[in-house]
Parts: sequence; C-alpha cells; structure tokens
Amino acid sequence: MYLRTLLIHGARSVIRQFERKPDRADGWLKKLLARRNKNVAAVALAAKNARIAWALLAHERTYQSDYVTKRTAVQSRSVELNEATV
Repeated sequence: MYLRTLLIHGARSVIRQFERKPDRADGWLKKLLARRNKNVAAVALAAKNARIAWALLAHERTYQSDYVTKRTAVQSRSVELNEATV
C-alpha cells in the first residue's frame, strides 16, 4: 500500500513540473492531461510507472528511454516499406 502512495506522489510531482514547464512533457502525458482530471492523470501515470518498474525487474533489464520492442520495430518497418512502395 505504501508503494502505491509513493508512486502517486511521484506522479503528482511530475504533473506539477509539467504545469510549470509544459514544453518539457512527453506527448502521452500532455494528451492525458488535456482529456482527464489531474488526479486521474496522476493515478494513470503511477500505474504506467509501476508497469515499467515491474517489467524491468521481471526481465532483469535497465531502463532505456529509447527502448523499442521487436513488435513495434517490425510494425514501423512494414509501414516504412508500404510508404516506399506507394
């Protein structure tokens, strides 16, 4: 229960920083705050961070901000190939 509280407090801190410097936020958070209440966005961000932390621990990896899954890479390549043939 305490970990959940810490994750939500961390997410609220990120949202507060976003309000001060909106140009530094990533697209996902910016879009979420445009459609949802700040508290809902904080819980969503905390849940996202929890999923990232779990995946890193479960797969024994370090965090990489530019990480792309194999499936995403294959999908982007197929889109590029389709656009090249048009």
